[in-house]
Amino acid sequence: MDSYLESSASEHLRVALAAAREAADISRKYYAGNFTVTTKADRTPVTQADVECEQAIRRVILERFPEHGFYGEETGRTQEDADYLWLVDPIDGTKGFVRQYPFFSTQIALMHRGDIILGVSSGTMMGELAWAEKGQGAWLNGKRLAVSEIDDPDRAAVSVGNLKSLAASKGWSSLGSIVERADRIRGYGDFYHYHLLAAGKIEAVIESDVNILDIAALSIIVTEAGGVFTDLNGEKPNLEIRSVLAANAGLHTQYLESLRGYIA
Repeated sequence: MDSYLESSASEHLRVALAAAREAADISRKYYAGNFTVTTKADRTPVTQADVECEQAIRRVILERFPEHGFYGEETGRTQEDADYLWLVDPIDGTKGFVRQYPFFSTQIALMHRGDIILGVSSGTMMGELAWAEKGQGAWLNGKRLAVSEIDDPDRAAVSVGNLKSLAASKGWSSLGSIVERADRIRGYGDFYHYHLLAAGKIEAVIESDVNILDIAALSIIVTEAGGVFTDLNGEKPNLEIRSVLAANAGLHTQYLESLRGYIA
């Protein structure tokens, strides 16, 4: 990590990593359970840790880049006409965090005129810090990442997220054909299956019921590791994204043929 930062990292990445470190200190402090939980209008939980992590991230970023826009899970969006927009989920996986599952993370991404150019994914309790910049590759704990070359569906390990909404969609049988052929089916969930995908340890992630703050950073980490990251209709990530098909190029083409039009 140090050698990469010294030689290649932009100021944007340095600031994003500094913000992620501050958020990690806060979430680690609260992880033992000493926090209050309230329910938002959409019936999802929010904790003191979510709020304080986002406040810290926002402060670190906007002190350095006050002209940038900021779109946070808890505080909403500012400066909608800004060329640069930071996309932040301070604790992605709050339901798990509340129950002391370690699969929560902090997600920080930077979009420039609609194009995601940077991502940091911090899995605090699992000791995983991944990051990527456009054209600079993807890294996990200082090690360069590369997706698997396995493009045979019979040999593929596939991780599926948010099965409840997938099951309710009209493409359930299409997903079933992928599951039937896969060598392994898992549901690693949240940030973790994207880290595994980018590291070449699984071959694909299929997920529904997401938003851009959940997956912006992860999308550039996967693509900079050599993967393909779209929604289930083949569209690249944008502010309206609601589903994910991420895989190496060979499998993505095959799976998209089955899943395109899958309303999840």
